[in-house]
Amino acid sequence: MEEQVLAVLKEEVPEVDFESSDALVDDGILDSFAITSTIAALSMEFGITIPYEEIVEENFNSLPALAAMVERLMA
Repeated sequence: MEEQVLAVLKEEVPEVDFESSDALVDDGILDSFAITSTIAALSMEFGITIPYEEIVEENFNSLPALAAMVERLMA
């Protein structure tokens, strides 16, 4: 799942290196615009809705966290 999520993210937000950080939000690498783009891309690609309560730092700080959220929402 991580590879699929990474492919979508690299296309949508190419300026962010999702593979090298586990603090994307905490370190300011992902700003609000990048998070919004990420949410839209993942929603469209995987046919999921990311509810407001899932939009927390823990879910967006790393590629593994993003992939886990997508998997959880697809179930």
